[in-house]
Amino acid sequence: MKAVIQCGGKGTRLRPYTSVLPKPLMPIGPRPVLELLLKWVRRNGIREVYITTGYLGHLIRSFCGDGRQWDLRIVYTQEIEPLGTIGPLDLLRDELDCTFLVLNGDVLTDLSLNDFSASHRNHGGLLTIATTTRETKTDYGLIEDSQSRVTQFREKPTLFHSVSMGAYCMEPEALRFVPGGVPFGFDDLVFAMMSEGTPVHSFRHHGLWLDIGRVEDFHRAQEIDWDEQAPSIQMTVDSIKA
Repeated sequence: MKAVIQCGGKGTRLRPYTSVLPKPLMPIGPRPVLELLLKWVRRNGIREVYITTGYLGHLIRSFCGDGRQWDLRIVYTQEIEPLGTIGPLDLLRDELDCTFLVLNGDVLTDLSLNDFSASHRNHGGLLTIATTTRETKTDYGLIEDSQSRVTQFREKPTLFHSVSMGAYCMEPEALRFVPGGVPFGFDDLVFAMMSEGTPVHSFRHHGLWLDIGRVEDFHRAQEIDWDEQAPSIQMTVDSIKA
């Protein structure tokens, strides 16, 4: 299987740090996010990686090179103008000729890509979204009313939502929904598929997931020993293969 890692964004949520470094090269301990992500991809059996670049893309290419240090083959695309989260796939239509993964370049997780891709194939659809649960603490009292009468009141509740992890398993046929040369987001892709009646599936992950673009997750990632994390992830992958 092939993987596309999206690294073209400007990382505005982590400014001013991302004024000099692209978000995928932000350090987590002694290593950048992207190195941890590439090692995770390789542990899951993937060797062909495409990295989409835009903002400060030359720094990403200088750091990763051709990927041989991780036993990977890395190919890059360069956006002249921002193309959104899914638009850059237009530049890879000829390369993405089998089931492939699309991964945000600011995600750290212990998601099993074997389980994820197996679920995708079992559904038989064009797109599967990896999801997890996130809680949101509301700063306001929530009121439900009808005809000016309060029917329910909850004081600053914690709400739980199913959210996209920024990891997608796709078939080449899904690219027919992606227009060429214009910005196109993942939300645009989902809306386009659903409006045509094409099923979009989900896969629930119950383990580790951090969005490094969020300051809270960036700080939490610094507290994890990723060298210790890797063997446990590998044991999980090995047991699945067995």
